[in-house]
Amino acid sequence: MTGHRDLPQKEINYVKAALGREVDRAVADGYTCFMSGFGEGVDQYFAEIVLERQKGNPALELIAVIPYRKRLDSLNEKGRTYKILEACAEVVVVQEEYHPSVYSRRSRYMAERSDRVIAVYDGREKGGTVRTIRFAHMLKKELREIPVGEIKLPDNLKR
Repeated sequence: MTGHRDLPQKEINYVKAALGREVDRAVADGYTCFMSGFGEGVDQYFAEIVLERQKGNPALELIAVIPYRKRLDSLNEKGRTYKILEACAEVVVVQEEYHPSVYSRRSRYMAERSDRVIAVYDGREKGGTVRTIRFAHMLKKELREIPVGEIKLPDNLKR
């Protein structure tokens, strides 16, 4: 799972519904293990949906992939985050200390260990979401994209 932290308010219900459909589709296709990078926004919506589905299907597992140990200290909704973390089957900390490449390492870690990547993406050419999508392409992983926002084409692609 990858997606933006800063979704427009008007897109949140659409994204949650689309994530629910993607989780249901993945379960129908035989997937039982899901990973979230536990950023605010889309990552946590996804985690909550997986845990909700787990109530009806105890075979489902959620793995939290945290970029570095102290990352959770800077989240706005710590109580909500820790409640979700307690329900995870596993919590992976990619590295102990912060380093500028830590988010890229987390994205790669998740892509390498996934068969399918679900991406909530608005067309940005920079950032963690597009980086994870590129890792998924490079590793020839199945990609399920949920488009959001107004996609802005680069100048060389505009008519």
